[in-house]
Formats: sequence, C-alpha cells, structure tokens
Amino acid sequence: MKILITGGAGFLGQRLARRLLDRGELNGQPITEMVLLDVVAGNDFGDKRVRVETGDIADRSVLERAIDTKTEAIFHLAAIVSGQAEADFDLGMRINLDASRLLLEVCRALGHAPRVLFTSSVAVYGGALPDVVQDDTALNPQSSYGTQKAIAELLLSDYSRRGFVDGRVLRLPTISVRPGKPNAAASSFASGIIREPLNGERAICPVDGETRLWLLSPKSAIEALIAGLEIDREKLGNRPVVNLPGLSVSVNEMIEALREVAGEEAVARIDRQRDERIEKIVGSWPGAWNPERAEQLGLQGDKTFADVIRAYIADQKA
Repeated sequence: MKILITGGAGFLGQRLARRLLDRGELNGQPITEMVLLDVVAGNDFGDKRVRVETGDIADRSVLERAIDTKTEAIFHLAAIVSGQAEADFDLGMRINLDASRLLLEVCRALGHAPRVLFTSSVAVYGGALPDVVQDDTALNPQSSYGTQKAIAELLLSDYSRRGFVDGRVLRLPTISVRPGKPNAAASSFASGIIREPLNGERAICPVDGETRLWLLSPKSAIEALIAGLEIDREKLGNRPVVNLPGLSVSVNEMIEALREVAGEEAVARIDRQRDERIEKIVGSWPGAWNPERAEQLGLQGDKTFADVIRAYIADQKA
C-alpha cells in the first residue's frame, strides 16, 4: 500500500508516519511506500519506504508528484492553524480550502477513488451551543479557520458521495499536551500551560479559568486517525463526518491536574493574562460533544487529563 500524508513534516504528521511504519500495515495491507508532503522537509526516519516531498500543497504539480493511481490512502493533515488563519485570511483560504479541493480534484482526475481522511476541528461549531454538542447540531463557525474547515468537510462529503474518493472526516478536539514550542493556533495555550511549567518555564494563560475545552492527547489522536482510515465505508453510511471522543475539561481543571501530577511549584509558573482575541476564538468552540457514534465505530479518547499529563512526561523521558 502506498500512503500519502500531507503536513508530513508537522507534529501529527511525523508521529502518524512513525506509528504506521512501526505497524508495517494499514487496513490489512503491508505498507510499501509512504510519501510525506510538506512545505518543509520532514524526517524520513532512515526508512527506505519513505519518500519526502517538499512544495506548496496549493500547487497542482506538487500534488501530482505526490499522488498517483497506486496511492490508496491519504491522510490530509496540512493546514494553516486557527490563529494564523484568522490573522491572514488569504493564506488560510489558500491552504485550508483551495488546496483541499485541489487534492480532491487530483484524485478525481486519476479515477482510482483512494481513501481520503481529512482532519477537521471543533472550530466548525460556534454561536449559541448546547452544553453538549450533538451529531445533528448545526455548524456555525465563528472564525475563518472554522469556516474553511466546514466548507472542506462538505466538499469531501460530496466528492465521496459521487465516488471520486472514499472520504471520511474526523473532527479533532484540541490536542494537548503537544511537545515543542508554542505555535500560532488560538488553542496553543492548552499545551503551553502544562508543557512550559513542566519544563521549568513560565506560561501565560490567556483565557478565563472557567473556559471549557474538548481535549485529546497526541497518542489517542494518532490511534484515532489510523482507526478512522480503516473504518469500513458501509459503517459510515452517508455520514462520513465523525466527532472524535475527548475530555471536557475547564482550564482550571487542567491546572488542578497539573498540580496533582507536578505539584504547586509547577502551577506557580502559570501567569493569568487575558487576551480578548484568543478568548473570542476559543470561547466560540464547544466544550463537549456527544462521542457516542465515534465510540460505536471503535474510536476512543483518554480517561483523565492527569493521565494525559503523565503520558506526556513519560513520552518526553523516552
């Protein structure tokens, strides 16, 4: 099986690639080739099955280099993150929307209907929301990023309906705890207020402590991406979009979990400094949704946020 991962040099892309290479197979077929496509070069892990491609995903010729009729599975992770998409409207539209349609068009032109998994976001919801979002809750994004993701979801659903691709959409909760440095995502603090204090550094919490987030650990996210790609088309029916399981946790509860795991000294490194721009974006997202359908499809989340922190610490020591 030949696999393409767009955003293959990114945090999730690299972890997904490593996990798939370790598995050696996807959907019961041995992995013979993996293309990691990104604007910068990713790690090829010293594995002869991996080919690194660099280029602009909004350039059709780049996609045509990466996709051919042997490409049976595509994980479309490449995206401009929420805060950056809000700050640069044209860039967000070009990468999050135009490039997504272009990828689908390349698949349609080849005519081999590969499985395409598109990662969407909690940001497709917004406005007046119920305490727990249901599968039939209307999409009402309150950011350009959320709007771009929502439109791309609909495009993939229609291309799938027409038989051009075998598409599925997984709506990801906010991923925490991410290693590395802060990025331009509005939700970046959800990792920063844990990661930086654990590293002995100060962190800024830009939102009210009662702000509730829907969270998923990196490990659980990777397992969900693989399981989501492997779901039988018949089980998805005419609803290829799935809200992934997660943890509904307030910022204050996240900080209490940090206190439980790492003590008062770590918590003392968090500075409360409200940022209206970030609060407006993050506050429009659902703090919880009903994961029943995802769980019926075999997708799983995390048990407690304290466990997520402990797993992050163990992973960093490994």
